[in-house]
Amino acid sequence: MSAPVLEVAGLAKAFGGVRAVDDVSFTVVAGELLAMIGPNGAGKSTCFNMLNGQLSADAGAVRLLGRDVLGMKPRAIWRLGVGRTFQITATFTSMTVRENVQMALLSHRHGLGSLLSRASARHRNEADALLGRVGMREQGDRVCGVLAYGDLKRVELAVALANDPKLLLMDEPTAGMAPKERIELMALAASLAREREVAVLFTEHDMDVVFAHADRIIVLDRGRLIAQGEPAAVRADPQVQAVYLGSGAMFGHEVPA
Repeated sequence: MSAPVLEVAGLAKAFGGVRAVDDVSFTVVAGELLAMIGPNGAGKSTCFNMLNGQLSADAGAVRLLGRDVLGMKPRAIWRLGVGRTFQITATFTSMTVRENVQMALLSHRHGLGSLLSRASARHRNEADALLGRVGMREQGDRVCGVLAYGDLKRVELAVALANDPKLLLMDEPTAGMAPKERIELMALAASLAREREVAVLFTEHDMDVVFAHADRIIVLDRGRLIAQGEPAAVRADPQVQAVYLGSGAMFGHEVPA
């Protein structure tokens, strides 16, 4: 197996007396899709936010391609090659689809000092190429504020790819989407990850999406890692089954946030 793109060791975070993340360790390699799942309050969001610098950790280590990034600011981590999508889309609604991607490309190349009137002409071809990869090239001139939610998710994926990431963090990428759109978006993300050899870590509540696309799965419960492995092994794990049955959810269906 190739060297990990992301290595997480002993990660921990407490809020008062509550251990939101408690001694969590895992790795992700290039081209792999690793799903992080767990019931409400499992610690998924807290863990995610520590990985890209939005939240400080109490203990542990996070290494990107062997480099310790724990404690770095989100922008510094982004510049090292970490892309991210969010549960709630984060595009500039007054800008066009193409301009959103161009802004990400300009930031990646330290070009945001340019006047916006000039920026609209820069990296146009590259932006169109990225939009083409996510099926949005024909909508490049549309303002993001008028797009359907599924299309916004595709634009956000193109933006996340603009800094040529080695690691892509996808926080509930299919939230709010129709079932068909969910499968299509994750199939696209999986294809791009393998084509570009990007390591992908994603959280997801739709178990159909998880088991259809994840290469491996890690399961959190009350801040602790209770299982990890290939989908079939995780599905059969008695402790995992107990956690999800206890929440009233069965595999193959959506589980609570």
